[in-house]
Amino acid sequence: MKKAKMNTKNLMVSFVAIMALILVATSVSAITINDVSVDGILAVDDGLLTGVTLSPDAGETITIKVFYTADGSYEELKDVTVKIELGDSEVESEEFVIRQGNSDRQVLNIKVPYDFDDDELFKEDELEITIEGKDEEKVKHKDSIPVPLEIQRPSYNVDFKSVNVDSKVEAGETMSVDLLVKNTGYNDLDDLEVTVRIPTLGIEKTQYFGDLVSVESDDADVECEWTSSGWECDYDNDHDDNTDTMNKRMYLKVPYGAEAGTYALEVEVSNEDAIISKTVQFVVTNGLPETVIKSGNDLIVVNPTNKVAVYRVVYNEREVVESVNAGQSIRVPIEVPEGEYNFDVNVFTMTGEVVGAVNFSGESAEASTVANLESPVVILTVVLAIIFLVLLVVLIVLVTKKPEKTEEFGESYY
Repeated sequence: MKKAKMNTKNLMVSFVAIMALILVATSVSAITINDVSVDGILAVDDGLLTGVTLSPDAGETITIKVFYTADGSYEELKDVTVKIELGDSEVESEEFVIRQGNSDRQVLNIKVPYDFDDDELFKEDELEITIEGKDEEKVKHKDSIPVPLEIQRPSYNVDFKSVNVDSKVEAGETMSVDLLVKNTGYNDLDDLEVTVRIPTLGIEKTQYFGDLVSVESDDADVECEWTSSGWECDYDNDHDDNTDTMNKRMYLKVPYGAEAGTYALEVEVSNEDAIISKTVQFVVTNGLPETVIKSGNDLIVVNPTNKVAVYRVVYNEREVVESVNAGQSIRVPIEVPEGEYNFDVNVFTMTGEVVGAVNFSGESAEASTVANLESPVVILTVVLAIIFLVLLVVLIVLVTKKPEKTEEFGESYY
């Protein structure tokens, strides 16, 4: 009887163990989305939508924080990712590992797409948040939740449709900047200005752009085409004031002293209600990067431009004004004082722009000669040189002296 009870007990233990193994083998490892916040506003609380209406602006970037917890029987979950989709926009986190029972979060940024019809002010969409693992050896774990959004068109917004610049510009030349901008906001944009600047070179230019009507206007119908001479736009009724799109060509001169290299051009369109900027890169070439060159005690000033330039050469309270023809150079003698000297020579344009600066240092030739003559070694060398010259003269005289001829008398026989 006792043996039978023991067998029954063993069978129960074995059955429980087998069932536990089956449960472990078939259990689902999962990650649960707990909370979701959009730009600091709680949209999902403990897995449930809060009912808050989120209304981000089209075109802006929003920050999503996803809080989650790992459930199930496995010790850890590997190759887990958080993916967020909104219209045509999609972002995904890097793969990470989370242990069973632990909670963590991922922070991702996504840009709200801009795909409104011209007469729309609001558009309903969903922020699809998915978190899942990719470990094929284990049961897949996935959780997904849609967050409703009511995307609105920004009240004031202007967008660059195109910015075209010369890819390569020679220093001293003028580059062209072609802009095509569109009013993508819901309200009209009045008195727009456009500014182009090259911060590294310290140059910029601002021009009046004009007015752009809102995209909901029936009069805002325009077609633009890029040609070899820039953007050409066809406006309905030939009335530019009724367009939501406009082109502009501007010119910016690159200083002839600009060093060769890659530069950033900033383009900004703004008025009292909106501002937008864009940065493009271009390359500056310079066949002669040094406009001011030192040559002995002279200064060579180069004019790499295509017109006559006038320069001011300033040093040691002296000022010399020189004109240089286009594409040529001149040599300016620099007066150095006697003895040791160390001073800078600065070259300016007539408008005060610094062209270049060169340092002159050393010891004048006259001072060096006087100092050398006072040296005992120099004196001994001079004496030996004089003796050598005297001996050389004597030797030449002796060699070149001819002996006197003697008369020879012969006997004559008759």
